[in-house]
Amino acid sequence: MDESNWLSRTELLIGRKNIEKLKNAHILVAGLGGVGGYAAEAICRAGIGRMTIADSDQITISNRNRQLLALSSTEGKSKAKLMAERLLDINPGLELHVFNDYIKDDKIIELLNHDYNYVIDAIDTLSPKIFFIKYCLEKHIPLVSSMGAGGRFDPLQVKVADIDKSYGCQFAQVVRKKLHGHGINTGFKVVFSDEPVSKNAIILTDNSPNKKSTVGTISYMPAVFGLVTASVVIRDLLK
Repeated sequence: MDESNWLSRTELLIGRKNIEKLKNAHILVAGLGGVGGYAAEAICRAGIGRMTIADSDQITISNRNRQLLALSSTEGKSKAKLMAERLLDINPGLELHVFNDYIKDDKIIELLNHDYNYVIDAIDTLSPKIFFIKYCLEKHIPLVSSMGAGGRFDPLQVKVADIDKSYGCQFAQVVRKKLHGHGINTGFKVVFSDEPVSKNAIILTDNSPNKKSTVGTISYMPAVFGLVTASVVIRDLLK
């Protein structure tokens, strides 16, 4: 089988020179859930030559309504391992690094202690997300961060803006407030939606150490966030 031609349709759109730019780029995708899984696959299918993927979670039954990797046959399996197998099946020539640790504290510093051309933040837990964003900015790594896809129903209300221009998203508001405490007001793009979230779509969670609530989701919204996030990376790299 001739593997050299698998990007022929992409080359027809963006040209040979840009194909080479993507092959020479190194992208980190942090978080491989509903948003990050689709983002990672889109990045790989665009022809990125080097990727690092990071997640410590396993697939659960509740992931199946929205996550790319979640099947009845994959429950209990590592998201990072499943994603690695999938990406290498798409592009066997991909240089892939897998980080199968919980993304927090010193692990964030370890993860970001590499040369990346762009980073995708698809972390959904607030405290690690804030530290991750802060450290990316301190290291001057280009970053796009996903805000809250949960509770949204209309994909046409998804937007891209600098963090200080985001609005109508409670999660983004909390992120902005936390970052203000670190002296950060601007400097990276976010994918967000200003669609109102119904209170009926949220239930409080008492038994989870990382989440205070569970928000309802529909199959396509995390995918839309992930694909838009990937598009920000590709389009910025090719400017």
